[in-house]
Amino acid sequence: MAHFAELNSSNEVLRVVVISNDDVNANGGDQSSQAETFVSNLVPHSTGGTAWKQTSYNNNFRKQYAGIGHTYDASKNKFILPQPYSSWSLNSNDDWEAPVTHPTVTEIDSEPVLINWDEDNQKWLGKTFTGDPIVTTNYEWDATNTEWNEV
Repeated sequence: MAHFAELNSSNEVLRVVVISNDDVNANGGDQSSQAETFVSNLVPHSTGGTAWKQTSYNNNFRKQYAGIGHTYDASKNKFILPQPYSSWSLNSNDDWEAPVTHPTVTEIDSEPVLINWDEDNQKWLGKTFTGDPIVTTNYEWDATNTEWNEV
């Protein structure tokens, strides 16, 4: 099955529909403008919809599978994830990165660290859960020394 993302005038994905591979192949083939036109004639646009772009469920083309809220970058021919936080920027692979490098240490004393970004304070926070009863320990990531500090 082929998947097509409906875009609005800002190239934001509104929805994704499934179309038969046979229909796509009979109408120009994968990633063709003919297939996009076929889908446009077959599936009425939703409110605000203006165009269709094929997306790959297996991430074989256009970077990644499109989802609601993703943006299609026509100059790069890629679907880009929504920006998770205003401080994050796209890297050279078109993936969002925090202004502080993501923690490389994901366990403390063999316990997994639950990692979250603190946008207000521009830092990574971590938590571990140990024992019975469960004890929660909070940490802040020290990117300079690449270690967690208990808070």
